[in-house]
Amino acid sequence: MSAAPQRTLTWVGPFAVFILWLAVDKYVPVANPAKELLRDAILAAAIFFFSRSVLPRRAPYWFASIALGVAVAVIWVAPDALVPGWRENWLFQNGITGRITTSIPRQELTPLMLTLRTMRAALLVPVIEELFWRGWLPRWIQGKPFSTIPLGQYTQFAFWTTAALFAAEHGPFWEVGFLCGIIYNLWMRRTRSLGDLMLAHAVTNLALSIYVIRTERWMFWM
Repeated sequence: MSAAPQRTLTWVGPFAVFILWLAVDKYVPVANPAKELLRDAILAAAIFFFSRSVLPRRAPYWFASIALGVAVAVIWVAPDALVPGWRENWLFQNGITGRITTSIPRQELTPLMLTLRTMRAALLVPVIEELFWRGWLPRWIQGKPFSTIPLGQYTQFAFWTTAALFAAEHGPFWEVGFLCGIIYNLWMRRTRSLGDLMLAHAVTNLALSIYVIRTERWMFWM
């Protein structure tokens, strides 16, 4: 394998495994909670196998990143908390963005399943997504061999394309996804620290998971 594909897989590999699992999840002949444990093990293995050489070891702006993560979680739930029926509008649920369906059947919402889901959201998903969305994609969009472009460097096109695609990934929550993508991109440009982005994203997902469990608004766990 040439060096260029190896460098790309370092950043993209875990995300590709994550997307592949989402595509085949319903066909995996394993019952929960064993399936949840299997998924987490596969994702952790993908991070280790592909990306261990580029994983950040520190978050120098950790306090601000934690505060930012909480703020993004508030932004994520604010429209639906403040405006009843907000998410029912055709702008959010339609044939293009999809419709809201929770990924865990109600009968499987046991303490163990909730713990596993929260741990994955807070520990694995931020690493996988930030490697792709802030570590690789905006640099790849800019053309040159992406590995020569410093982390946190954006062109206008790379900045807004990354934010728009991040929004698209979140389907019926595209509008808050777009806003949060902008915020994360700005923080990456400000800090040039992938560790801080992973920390902020982890805090967002943890706060959102706590909110979902306490309010039983399972729609936020698509």
